[in-house]
Amino acid sequence: MSAVIPGFLLGLSLIVAIGAQNVFVLRQGLRREHVGVVVAICVVSDAVLILVGVGGLDRLESAAPWIADTARWAGAAFLLGYAVLAVRRAADADAEGLAPEPSGGEAAGGPVAGRTSTATRVAPVAATAVALTWLNPHVYLDTVFLLGSLASTHGDDRWFFAGGAVLASTAWFTTLGLGARAATRLLRTPTSWRVLDAAIAGVMVLMALKLALG
Repeated sequence: MSAVIPGFLLGLSLIVAIGAQNVFVLRQGLRREHVGVVVAICVVSDAVLILVGVGGLDRLESAAPWIADTARWAGAAFLLGYAVLAVRRAADADAEGLAPEPSGGEAAGGPVAGRTSTATRVAPVAATAVALTWLNPHVYLDTVFLLGSLASTHGDDRWFFAGGAVLASTAWFTTLGLGARAATRLLRTPTSWRVLDAAIAGVMVLMALKLALG
C-alpha cells in the first residue's frame, strides 16, 4: 500500500498541469453542459492508459522511437486546430451560445436550453473529450511511458502505484468539472466568455509550439 501515495502524487502532478484536456473539462463545467459525460470519458481514458503503461507498453518507445515524434507532431497540429476554433468563438459577434446553461435548462425553454438539451449535442462534446485525451501526445509520453516506467520500480506493488495514479485522475477531473460551477457568476456576460476563449487559444498555441520545438 505504500506505493499508492507516490502513485497518487505523481499522477496528480502530471494531470494538474494546464493542458487541452483540462481546459475543455473546465469549459464544460462552466457551461454546465454534459459535465458527467466529459469527466467519465477523461477518468476512464486515463485509467486505461495508466494500466496499459504499467502493463508494459512503456517499453514500446525503446523498440520504436519514431512513435514519440509522430505523436508530437500530430498533437501539435491538433492543438493548433483547437486554438483556431477558440479564436473563432472569441471573435463571434453573437456570443449567446457561450452563455452558461441556466438551472433547469431543459425545462426552461429558449435558445440556450434548446441547444443544450438535445441528445445530438452529446455526440460532439463526447467526441471532443475523446480526441483531446487520445490525440494528446503528453498523455502517452507522461501517463503511459513515464508512469509505466516508474511503476515498474515498485515491483509487485506496481499495481498499487497504478491505483494511486488512477485515484488522482478521478479526484482531479471530478473536482475540475463539478467545481467549475462555482465560477459561473464570473462568466455570465458574453465578454467574459470571449476573454476565456482567447485565453484558451493562447494556451493551445503555446502548447503546440512547445511540442513542435521539442
